[in-house]
Amino acid sequence: MIEQHIPLPRVKGRGMAWQAPHRFRIEDREAFDDGWDGLTLTAAGQADAGQPTTQVIWEDARSAITRNDSPDIGFALGLNPYRGCEHGCAYCYARPSHSYLNLSPGLDFETKIIAKRNIAEVLRRELQRPSHVPDLLAIGTVTDAYQPVERDLRLTRAVLEVLQTAQHPLAMVTKGSGVERDLDLLAPMGQQGLAAVYVTITTLDARLARILEPRAAAPHRRLRTIRALAEAGVPVGVSVSPQIPFINEDMERVLDAAAQAGATRAFYQVLRLPWELAPIFRQWLAQHYPQRAERVMARVQDLHGGRDYRADFATRMKGQGVWSELLRQRFDKTCHRLGLNRERVPLDSSRFRPAALDAQQSLF
Repeated sequence: MIEQHIPLPRVKGRGMAWQAPHRFRIEDREAFDDGWDGLTLTAAGQADAGQPTTQVIWEDARSAITRNDSPDIGFALGLNPYRGCEHGCAYCYARPSHSYLNLSPGLDFETKIIAKRNIAEVLRRELQRPSHVPDLLAIGTVTDAYQPVERDLRLTRAVLEVLQTAQHPLAMVTKGSGVERDLDLLAPMGQQGLAAVYVTITTLDARLARILEPRAAAPHRRLRTIRALAEAGVPVGVSVSPQIPFINEDMERVLDAAAQAGATRAFYQVLRLPWELAPIFRQWLAQHYPQRAERVMARVQDLHGGRDYRADFATRMKGQGVWSELLRQRFDKTCHRLGLNRERVPLDSSRFRPAALDAQQSLF
């Protein structure tokens, strides 16, 4: 008997349509039509299940600041108030991190959000340690610090209040327009050389953005965010990442629009598909772009030496080969024409005042 696999219906407002198994599971199950109305019954069951809602799971963080020594990353210190991201980006390289929680990198990653409720208090203690050396602290480099749950939880806001009090330099990467809420903190820090924000705009195509990153701000809204940040005096750049062959082909248009809105810097990375993200993204391609799925993956493999992904520091961010060189030339020429700086904003760590945190804590 020939098995007929059941197509996955799109889940409205979510990037993934299935609970992709993680690499630590002992067994996996896959639905198929065995000739006994499996397709009909499964479709009905999925329809009855309704839309998955976001669940916030509280976590007491043992540490706030993470450290890395990767030579291809331009910062040593990082901080992420959340694990998992409600934006639901189909390409998110952080999806496999949910596997360590025994959760699916697929639908769980965007519906089960781990919130570090004590992140600000832990950060305050770490900044006050005599051993702490102030340096650029990158916020939201794994999962977005301004995803929708931040509107109510305000964990990112609490972190910024600590950093502003201590005069500690920070940089943020986000797709969320919620960053505008915190301009009262970011604007003075930006003017003092203590803060910079990078807004990710993957494409200007609203239809593509809706299925590629369903709960992130719309492209035109992110351009408004860049303008608001620039007008407030915050150094702002644009990330045109990731570059996905034959999917988001409007890099030049994005850079042009971002520069007009006030961005002064830019960077890009190519699509990376570590661990479970490779089958997850393949499923997304089959669902939304079935006629070009093989072509897209062939070019992705060209960028990564014949594999879905290679994790070596020399090539993982920009890729290798002819397609990598073509992307680099397009990016460099457009940035040169627009006057966009490709270096990160230099920030001032000499203003760091950890003693000011004692006075702040006494207010609570």
